Amino acid sequence: MNKIVYVEDEPEVGELIAAYLGRHDIDVIVETRGDRAEATILDANPDLVLLDIMLPGKDGMTLCRDLRAHWQGPIVLLTSLDSDMNHILALEMGANDYILKTTPPAVLLARLRLHLRQASSTKPEAAPVRQGSQKVLHFGSLTIDSLNRQVTLFEENITLSTADFDLLWELASHAGQILDRDALLKTLRGVSYDGMDRSIDVAISRLRKKLYDSATEPFRIKTIRNKGYLFAPQAWDTRS
Repeated sequence: MNKIVYVEDEPEVGELIAAYLGRHDIDVIVETRGDRAEATILDANPDLVLLDIMLPGKDGMTLCRDLRAHWQGPIVLLTSLDSDMNHILALEMGANDYILKTTPPAVLLARLRLHLRQASSTKPEAAPVRQGSQKVLHFGSLTIDSLNRQVTLFEENITLSTADFDLLWELASHAGQILDRDALLKTLRGVSYDGMDRSIDVAISRLRKKLYDSATEPFRIKTIRNKGYLFAPQAWDTRS
């Protein structure tokens, strides 16, 4: 049975969601305060965290950002705030998804299960290490260790969310090749690009910032106009 922590300050909402998910083999721990949530999450070590935005003590956006410093599991925002800016900010803060409370319960369940499957498939213990399989990639001063899910650049540890690490690994595994949004979305989220989804673009922007790439003239993770993105294998020896 999967376990999640749901941070929701309205007890009735928390109980309803917990009861529904519980009927579908997901154990839910409900926390009502944002300023207590981080300790609850680290103590419970759940498979997924579900966050409301409007919380007492600490809001969900801030909690998501703070949690990302030392917890790499999937984080999903479940909120009544239907705002493009909030959606973008949530992804920038390290969230894996942004779901409205008006979403039908069955759809919410399906999306949570998708994140749980993706997180399970990326855990090192999910599959044995095959002899000769490539688990560490090196590009100049950049090292990407998929087994321990660690990234170092110029001997500095780079903290990435689960989704951002998966995106970086996919790009680096195809270094020198152009990957379009559709291919990236299908590989990482199992969905096709609908022409509107900007989550890959936002994640690329976030990766560039953390990996000392230029926002205006990126040279490490390049944008190939009308085609996609290209990880440049020879661009990791110097900071600029």
